[in-house]
Amino acid sequence: MAEEELPGVLILDIGGTHGVLEDLAALLKKHFHLITMKEFLENKEEMSKKIQSIFVFECRPTIDRELLESLPNLKVIGNSGVGVDHLDLKMISSFGVKVTNTPHAVADPTADIGMALMLASARRLVEGNVLNFLGPSYFFGIPHFCFDRDYLSESIFGM
Repeated sequence: MAEEELPGVLILDIGGTHGVLEDLAALLKKHFHLITMKEFLENKEEMSKKIQSIFVFECRPTIDRELLESLPNLKVIGNSGVGVDHLDLKMISSFGVKVTNTPHAVADPTADIGMALMLASARRLVEGNVLNFLGPSYFFGIPHFCFDRDYLSESIFGM
């Protein structure tokens, strides 16, 4: 399929501090003609007809009434995050536009971090790590000369 035949997707930008990651943009290019917000604003008349979807990455671009009114062929807004709190769903649906998100995208990493935090808390890992690097006098007021620092840092005391 030629690039012109692909449906247009509006994104904020590619790369940079707020743009879509370059790897993700490469994946999107396989299925969509990417139109950045800058390209859209420079040529609203022509670009507005081509855009059928908006890809929201890290809450950008901002979806407001003015943007929706300028996109007559918009069918779907794809949100790259889990939540849609930053989108006015009632207003968007009044334009006949659907909203999607990725609810299970971070389920496994969130569970992993949760387990790691529980284990770290139960085993006082953070305190042990600080103690290992700063020495027991940091927590207990014990004079530093009472413990051989090299011996402590090589032991499992900090674990």
